[in-house]
Amino acid sequence: MSDSPILLPPSTIGILGGGQLGRMLTLEARRMGYRVAVFTDEKPGCPAGQWADAEYNAAYDDKHALERFLSRVDVVTVEFENIPDACLQAVEAVRPLRPGRKAIHTTQHREREKLFLRDQGIACAPFRIVETLAQLEEAVKELGRPCVIKTAAFGYDGKGQAKVNADTDLAEAWKAFEGHHAVVEQWIPFVAEVSVVGARSVDGRMAVHGVLENQHAHHILDVTIAPARVEVSITDQALELWEAVAEGLDYVGTMAVEMFVTADGKVMVNEIAPRPHNSGHYSIDACVTNQFQQQLRAICGLSLGDPSLHTPAVMINLLGDVWPAEKTPPDWSAVLMHPRAKLHLYGKAEARAKRKMGHITVLGDTVEEALESAQSIKTGLGMA
Repeated sequence: MSDSPILLPPSTIGILGGGQLGRMLTLEARRMGYRVAVFTDEKPGCPAGQWADAEYNAAYDDKHALERFLSRVDVVTVEFENIPDACLQAVEAVRPLRPGRKAIHTTQHREREKLFLRDQGIACAPFRIVETLAQLEEAVKELGRPCVIKTAAFGYDGKGQAKVNADTDLAEAWKAFEGHHAVVEQWIPFVAEVSVVGARSVDGRMAVHGVLENQHAHHILDVTIAPARVEVSITDQALELWEAVAEGLDYVGTMAVEMFVTADGKVMVNEIAPRPHNSGHYSIDACVTNQFQQQLRAICGLSLGDPSLHTPAVMINLLGDVWPAEKTPPDWSAVLMHPRAKLHLYGKAEARAKRKMGHITVLGDTVEEALESAQSIKTGLGMA
């Protein structure tokens, strides 16, 4: 076992960020008897703060507020990766930060993430780093069309991306990226998108939830199917890639790795999320130990739980588009009247288009049964 002390209840967990991932981690922590303090630049009453023992609402560069927060907690984790590096350094100087700054700093920035993957020999799409139109033109020439331009920083759910097709005017496309580093990736004609969500403990032990099949709409996760309907060879490659990423980052906590499956049966990494992930939400209802309890166990130095799937499941993302009006909820009858459907809402004050508001998990004796029920529920909510 590691020499790091084991943190038992009522130790206080510090969370940087106040969104739904922090909320679900807070609920797990409170259930197990831990206390929780949240530090966020959101307004009071954020999704995580609604359940925390303490909520610190300040900018991430507010040193005095951060000091007060750190004086109250025993360990710190993050619920989203775009935390300023100065804040991460300040935290790591006085409290255990899990995952550590190296993992967060690497994965919060596409350039650093891609260079990490290349340096570790982990399969990913061929790419180039560009800062000027001339470099973009050279990168497109080398990688071929189609390809994708992505901002190096602050990109998620398809934001900060532009596809370069045969007829794309590069000068026009570059205007949205000018003045910033960008990553140009070769277009991968994938046949499936999968992810692996798992955890790595302080002493390096790992436990993964298996391979998940993801379907996106408008670059945002729409449906996750567990387990993924892929060949054993695909599963083996995906799990090996996850383990390589976790080892390379010296990771502690729950992590998701999103991947592409190509027509010739190869798997390559698309993105890394240094935290619990949308595609792992099904685990709350369908796994022996869910991704948030694993996060808690890992950062507190406990042994990891059993990640096994006990029943097939389909997760449906709920975006603000489902709400008929900003503060008027949908008719949830289609979900709540189903005996094997579970509704999870994130406590957000207002619904906006493309904003993640909640999710539904549908259980079934088989994947096909869960998918059929999920489709019926989506139809009932006007989603399909």
